[in-house]
Amino acid sequence: MDCHHCITESAERKKGQHLRIEDRGAIKVLEKQGLGPRAIARQIGCAPSTVTNELRRGTPARKSNKGKAPGYSPKLGEAVYRANRASCHRHPKAGVCSNFTSWVVRQIREHKWSLDACCGYAKRHDLFEPSEMVCSRTLYNMVWKGHLSIQPTELPEALKRKAKKHRVRENKKRYGTSISSRPEIASLRLEEGHWEGDTVVGKRAGKEAVVFSLLEKKTETYLAFRIPGKTSEAVMNLMNTLHDEYGEHFSQVFKTITVIRKFTCS
Repeated sequence: MDCHHCITESAERKKGQHLRIEDRGAIKVLEKQGLGPRAIARQIGCAPSTVTNELRRGTPARKSNKGKAPGYSPKLGEAVYRANRASCHRHPKAGVCSNFTSWVVRQIREHKWSLDACCGYAKRHDLFEPSEMVCSRTLYNMVWKGHLSIQPTELPEALKRKAKKHRVRENKKRYGTSISSRPEIASLRLEEGHWEGDTVVGKRAGKEAVVFSLLEKKTETYLAFRIPGKTSEAVMNLMNTLHDEYGEHFSQVFKTITVIRKFTCS
């Protein structure tokens, strides 16, 4: 039977995947319960070194010996992670290959060559050093990003390619209301009240421990709750508890909740 109370998308955590804000919130909750890095790693499904590095990354430096030592902050860990990711990509070669790209632009405009023809001709006749050239895929990316002085409509081959039609599977298994039915305002981060939910599942002493998290998309307000299991009944009981707590303001605080973890609905 379809679950009409939440939007669901099946997304299992893959090995080697980077930590998400939900995982960082679970680390904070589990650390407060007294679990060490190895126990936390077993519960969220990552390496112990990942948890140790995350705790170090998200814990602010202590300014003095007085007072309580600062604790781990998921928001700080996420901010440091995003800052590191912003500077870890490869630097573009547009500046180094300016002579080659200028030659490519001339060939396209004067002789109507394709980008693949330009790369092949330049390599066959050794017109440029290999360090001064880029492949045709990089050239296409530079065109679409606006890093070259030509428009996509000037490429003779690009206009002949047809986009693949995505066939909708009629017998696709449904886990709930599709995310495509979510209001567009929920994905623009312009209005408060649109949340994303997820579950972090692990095992401790032979019993399954589940943390259900909620993240507000605009303000990044984070909520984490301990629930007895990864079932639709446990999640709905939590939703009913939140509804009783917020009362008539529940629909204003939680306008939409998108759940990306798969639940068993009966």
